[in-house]
Amino acid sequence: MGAHDHLEDVHGRRVRLYPDDIVVGAYGNRYATDFFEGYLPTGPHVHLLTAGGLVGTVASAHSRRLPPTELKVIGALDDRSGRPLSVEHFARPAPPHAAAEWGTTVVVGSSMNSGKTTTASALVRGWARAGLSPGAGKVTGSGSGKDRWMYVDAGAGPVADFLDFGMSSTFGHPIGRLRTTAVAIRDALVDDGADVVVLEIADGLLQSETRALAECLPHYADGVVLTAANALDAVAGVAILDGLGVDVRAISGLVTASPLASEEAHAATGLDVVSPAQLVDGGAVDLLPGPGRRAAPWDFSQAGASRCGDAVA
Repeated sequence: MGAHDHLEDVHGRRVRLYPDDIVVGAYGNRYATDFFEGYLPTGPHVHLLTAGGLVGTVASAHSRRLPPTELKVIGALDDRSGRPLSVEHFARPAPPHAAAEWGTTVVVGSSMNSGKTTTASALVRGWARAGLSPGAGKVTGSGSGKDRWMYVDAGAGPVADFLDFGMSSTFGHPIGRLRTTAVAIRDALVDDGADVVVLEIADGLLQSETRALAECLPHYADGVVLTAANALDAVAGVAILDGLGVDVRAISGLVTASPLASEEAHAATGLDVVSPAQLVDGGAVDLLPGPGRRAAPWDFSQAGASRCGDAVA
């Protein structure tokens, strides 16, 4: 037993773990600057990487974390033909392309734990209170139910993430697939009845896959909200996104816990700094592009979108 002494069951309940318990997990990589860096096992050391059941080998860990919980692999789950099962076998077929009536807002963060999921959930709550039908999606990350349940609790009707499209985690997958999945998640939410969508991209802007997805934001986001842990993070994040041609609509996240830090971020960037509570209380509606006024038609064939063209291939 180590850092993870609980595991989510199929209903999302945290189940206490004990030595000699038999659990079912899925192999994958993990990228978490404040937790574990982990990869598919190549030797005898196998670890529990997330409370959602992601399994791999820890390569590095944040200094405040306990050593990982160790696992002994006793076998693979097979189907009736003897083929080892994978989440790939249960992937949802890609739905037809469809735009949300009230657009798609993407939440991207300056770093891990900058308040992305809290902000995305606040957007959902604000839209639901306004009588809209919000859908929420997690584009990248490591397999866990925590964010999904936060979206549901906030009032999201349809919810989708990378797990629904065959990935136990996204770290290490080809960028083209991640871009395709981002679009597929949006399409699935609209197909399931959402008239407004929020998509959350995990980790921070210095993570390679997050940055690659951010490069395409001008082509698949109707609005972008940046979350930041502090004012300097906000300034750096806005500068990075501006260099990618991304127009940030507002700043939110952990920085809003401090009025002084919020004032610093606003003074340095000129952008509105909106707390999750303010998003719930009308701010989420203020960020909507409005029907018929979506900024991005999600057309990856546009000139200048060649790096993002594989997203709809």
